[in-house]
Amino acid sequence: MVDLAPLPTLATLNEVPGDGFAEAVGPLFERAPRFLARLAAERPFRSWEDLLDRSFQVALAMPIAEQVELIDSHPRLGADADAVRARSELSWREQGYDRTRERATVDALMRLNQAYERQFGFRFVVFVAGRSRAELIPIVRASLRAERRAEIGRALEDVVAIARDRAATLRPEARR
Repeated sequence: MVDLAPLPTLATLNEVPGDGFAEAVGPLFERAPRFLARLAAERPFRSWEDLLDRSFQVALAMPIAEQVELIDSHPRLGADADAVRARSELSWREQGYDRTRERATVDALMRLNQAYERQFGFRFVVFVAGRSRAELIPIVRASLRAERRAEIGRALEDVVAIARDRAATLRPEARR
């Protein structure tokens, strides 16, 4: 899949045109276009850590509509496996579709996602970090008791945590 290609070197990322930057770094952030354009404008980056730290600052500084766009660029937890895989091989693996498909848990996540989206107006995003889908259910339930602005902030933190994890795997020096 396209989003499993290694990232270019940081020196290359600092010099490619904006659309090349967005194409290269897109898999880290599920190709959110306005966010990637803003992040490209922040170059040069001194290190991968600098890029990822600044990505969070960029995300926090964006208008709410763009923050929601970034959050919504991630596939829904518990969505149809084929739809998730077609959208993002990385998300498909992170969400465990390559390991198990416990139907009752997936159905519960879909119902919770629907309630979450009705309440907040954007998708529930969380850094899965190897947790099972069943372990995510209480996290979604707890999030339903939060305030919208707090949930946007939490989701943006998790978007960047996902990107950090992906970058650790996809950076050129990690692929040797």
